[in-house]
Amino acid sequence: MEAPLLSIRQLTVDFHTDTGDFRAVDGLTFDIPKGRTVALVGESGSGKSVTAQAILQILSKKARITGGSIIFNDPALQAPVDIAALKPEGEAMHLLRGGRIAMIFQEPMTSLSPLHTIGDQISEALLIHADVSKDEALQRTMEVLARVGFPDPKRALRTYPFELSGGLRQRAMIAMALITRPSLLIADEPTTALDVTTQAQILDLIKELQAETGMSVLLITHDLGVVANVADDVVVMYRGRIMEAGSREEIFRHAQHPYLQALMRAVPRFAMAENERLTPIREVKSATLARVHAPERPQPQGPILKAEGLTKCFTLRSGRLFGKPRMIRAVNEVDLELPTGKTLGLVGESGCGKTTVSKMIMRALEPDAGRVLFDDGTGPRDVHRLEGEDLTDYRRSVQFIFQDPFSSLNPRMTVYETLTEPLRIHNIGTPDERYQRVKQLLDMVGLDQRSLRRYPHSFSGGQRQRLGIARALALEPRVLLCDEPVSALDVSVQAQVLNLLKDLQSALGLSYLFVSHNLAVVDYIADTIAVMCRGYIVEEAPKSSLFRNPVHPYTQALLAAVPDPDIDRPLDFAKLRTDRFSNPAEWPEPFRIPDGEFGVMKEIEPGHKIRMGRVTTQEAA
Repeated sequence: MEAPLLSIRQLTVDFHTDTGDFRAVDGLTFDIPKGRTVALVGESGSGKSVTAQAILQILSKKARITGGSIIFNDPALQAPVDIAALKPEGEAMHLLRGGRIAMIFQEPMTSLSPLHTIGDQISEALLIHADVSKDEALQRTMEVLARVGFPDPKRALRTYPFELSGGLRQRAMIAMALITRPSLLIADEPTTALDVTTQAQILDLIKELQAETGMSVLLITHDLGVVANVADDVVVMYRGRIMEAGSREEIFRHAQHPYLQALMRAVPRFAMAENERLTPIREVKSATLARVHAPERPQPQGPILKAEGLTKCFTLRSGRLFGKPRMIRAVNEVDLELPTGKTLGLVGESGCGKTTVSKMIMRALEPDAGRVLFDDGTGPRDVHRLEGEDLTDYRRSVQFIFQDPFSSLNPRMTVYETLTEPLRIHNIGTPDERYQRVKQLLDMVGLDQRSLRRYPHSFSGGQRQRLGIARALALEPRVLLCDEPVSALDVSVQAQVLNLLKDLQSALGLSYLFVSHNLAVVDYIADTIAVMCRGYIVEEAPKSSLFRNPVHPYTQALLAAVPDPDIDRPLDFAKLRTDRFSNPAEWPEPFRIPDGEFGVMKEIEPGHKIRMGRVTTQEAA
């Protein structure tokens, strides 16, 4: 039997902190066979990334390997090497790190240098590990950029990371990892921040490159849908230990350990029953939600929020076209309606205009055309014409929950200061009344009242997001704009936050505009779903109609790209390669929309509308 490429035996990693020692990895044992993909699965804090850092010897200064071995049996080496016994800054480790073992990090923007071009950063890896000239390195860089799907590899050599989309930045990271032709690729949450179509492309690319080069892959993820589609073997971790390990078939068909079964129940799935709830591993109970009710106030007769013909263009800083500034149309005549007490899901790829629509609703951006109407029970009013007290009331009524809970919270403010800030700005209550309100808010979102003096860095990701929700609720709003509120969270914490949002809506009568690229999440929380592409709303329907009968080719492509945690329903990578329906000018008839046109929304069944290309007025009616 062939020896595995990497063999980890009884690995132990300890952290030495001011408050005492902490064991992050505890007696870990598993193998990575040659040419296979092993998925390391678990919640945040389970020790997955620490394991990867131990393999590369890039642990933080407070951490060290205190036991066990990491045997690397690379055919390119003269003999197997115990990585755990090597010095992190020694010559032997330098040759392995980035050369024979490469890593793709979770967030490409923070992993790439903003001061150097993509070409310089990728070629640097080859110059360090191979005896090649600068010209040869740049030539190899262009080849690998073309291989990972850059549309213009030569231009990409001169491009800086901030000029690229999230998907292209991740491709640049993959190119940097692959240029040295490693035998082991470690991918740490490589698709967490990407939309489903880009994620499917990246997964397909990794599988294809693995088949070509024969490299092994250690895939670190909490997404069981991704695991079901790309892994050969699965290792499930919890608090530094292995709970269950086996082939993909064994893990998904015969999950034995209660932790793995609980992890699977926490994943949002399509076609869940009407009142079925996600089952978080640790349910967070709201102490006061059952006793809280929405304040008495007049109710609107129609939708509480309505967008009519919203259009927004941006001028590009770089380049002019025939002497004129280059314009990009981010939002094209968007119409939306949000009924009182309901959830409207807005889905689409990154860059489709979802957040721009949210910002126009918030009055953070001025539309070039169209209007936003808000009805507080006294009749609809144009949001962008509100002034004085009316504008202040609107800002209280419509609040925002951000995608990244850490960067949206001030690190220098305690929980008490964070939650009382909106009350102070709007001159609400006495100091005692604010204190009582803050305690009530913490109870509502399931946080301990004793955390009032703590700072954001001392909370987990899920706790920080609940803190963000509490801040949004401080002013008793009517509408919450939720911009990817669970995309940065692992599945079990995601389940906690989604259930909390549902409970808050039921208790307080809130209306949600829920922006996301995860269709399974939107299916769970939304009543109606609007699908957006290149600034257009291309399809809108009640969720049951949309998922039962998706009509628009873009909606069909989006649904086909969602990885399902079911090995009997794999992604069709071949179809995804050919059917990228994200260009309106290339949609098939009758959906094709030539440049400069908007098309027409046509109702095909009650409440189900799709965008058509050139249709007559009679057909559109």
